[in-house]
Amino acid sequence: MAGEISFEAPRGMRDFYPSDMIWRNKVFDAFRAAAKAADFSPYDACVVESYELLARKAGEEVGEQIYHFYDKSERHLALRAEMTPTLARMVAQRQKELAFPLKWTTIAQCFRYERMTKGRKREHYQWNLDIIGEESTLAEVEVIGTAIDALRRMGLKDEDFKVHVSSRAYLGKLLSESGIAPERHTQVFLALDKRGKMPDSEIAAMLNDGGLSEQEIESTFKIMDTKGYSSCEELSDLFHLAEIAGFAQCLEFDISVIRGLSYYTGIVFECFDTKGEFRAIFGGGRYDNLLTTIGGEQTSAVGLGFGDVVVTELLKGRLGENAASVPNGIAIGFMTDSERESALRLAYRLRREGENVNLALRAQKPKKFFARSSESNAAKAIFIGPDDVAKGVARIKDLATRQEEPICL
Repeated sequence: MAGEISFEAPRGMRDFYPSDMIWRNKVFDAFRAAAKAADFSPYDACVVESYELLARKAGEEVGEQIYHFYDKSERHLALRAEMTPTLARMVAQRQKELAFPLKWTTIAQCFRYERMTKGRKREHYQWNLDIIGEESTLAEVEVIGTAIDALRRMGLKDEDFKVHVSSRAYLGKLLSESGIAPERHTQVFLALDKRGKMPDSEIAAMLNDGGLSEQEIESTFKIMDTKGYSSCEELSDLFHLAEIAGFAQCLEFDISVIRGLSYYTGIVFECFDTKGEFRAIFGGGRYDNLLTTIGGEQTSAVGLGFGDVVVTELLKGRLGENAASVPNGIAIGFMTDSERESALRLAYRLRREGENVNLALRAQKPKKFFARSSESNAAKAIFIGPDDVAKGVARIKDLATRQEEPICL
């Protein structure tokens, strides 16, 4: 006998009730406005991909987290865990036709089967910004600057967050100078990316398993104490340009930023709240080789992924649970069915004039109408009674100040 159907969403997935959509829209509106201001072109793609495309990062953590299945034709498919492989596929498909550099953006629904922690679900939306076909550090500046613009549009202040910046190329240079062979760098990156999530003793064991000697392991940990970047031209350029753009105060050099995905090749970055209450708000970097791994031509690229879960929790904590519910629009009600047509006519007239109008669907008492209007998101309310229809004039009330003004029916 089948069990009872659960009313809960599957574990790690989310339902969005109207009260949740208010917050989601606040975040998404900031994403779209910031991307538009920087002239990123919107795109979208299928949520189901070939498993082979998504699993090309075999051996990495994300490869174990892919939701995958076989369809009725025995094709091995998967739900996308991130957007970058799909973007690479789309660009490679039309690489001869597209005019580079590309500046593309999307808000993609992504799925990962993983252990859930604060700020991490198995399903989330991720805002992606990518610039493809540009080697200049201005590409990093545009991507990071646009993400910071979005945070500011959401209502966060510069002191609420910090973008930690490093360079995989710079770290690789330091490792080579310490005598660690380049062919071992990927293993070192993957191990060091776990730092903070597990004890250094376990990190050392991973490095040892990767073939590093005790002396090389000691050198690796010393490198992680590096505080300066003056010998790294690309990082120096990034901080200089960020100063001109007006967001250098939001950046901080942090050699420990690795980014676990192996396709990153240059500058990498992760944004955190300054109180350290949450996991990364967004992260990304330069990935100049990804297209070649799926058969495309060598193309420089910079991108970031910015999830909706962490930033929504951060906004609620910093701005308040009700910060997204800004009263707006007009509620219109009527006393009896005799006033229904007048209410309907007024509602559609105001909508044509650009107002948001919530029209009551049935007659009700004034007390009940105004009580419900005050509890809603309406800023103003109009209640139409028989006398108002006879005079051809009703009253529009500001629900915050209680002031009233006449309005023609």
